Amino acid sequence: MNAIEVIVQNLSEVRRRSMIIWGSIPDDFLDWRPDSEAMSIKEMIRHVLDSEHYYHLALLNEGSLTAYESPYETRTFTTLKEELNFSETYRNAFLNTVKSYTQEDLTRIQIDRKDVGYIRSLGDMLMRIAYHEAVHSGQLLDYLRSAGLKRPKVWD
Repeated sequence: MNAIEVIVQNLSEVRRRSMIIWGSIPDDFLDWRPDSEAMSIKEMIRHVLDSEHYYHLALLNEGSLTAYESPYETRTFTTLKEELNFSETYRNAFLNTVKSYTQEDLTRIQIDRKDVGYIRSLGDMLMRIAYHEAVHSGQLLDYLRSAGLKRPKVWD
């Protein structure tokens, strides 16, 4: 396996495990949040999906965007299934872009996000994208514990 294939596998595994968690959440808990300052469960799911789209555009731009119009902004979150169906095109485009990179691109391309405090290589940025989703998966597992809900097994 080359580095691009490993990164794609990591992104796919993180999403597969997120989907296990997301799919375990009863519909009547999608608005649940641990406190008034926290994102609700559905807000966090949407945040992960929307952030991946933003990151994809930032990769193509090789840096932060000066303006971002979220395709999610005007949509109402109705069901997880509808949200994932809507996101599928964006997810596929993101993965196709990742697959199009070469091994050399991972160190040659620099992603300039100095507006938020860093400039990183493409390889580093791709790992950060996966980590972002993984962190939110952990948060949702804690949400489920706090809400007294059963937590799914993600370590298979």
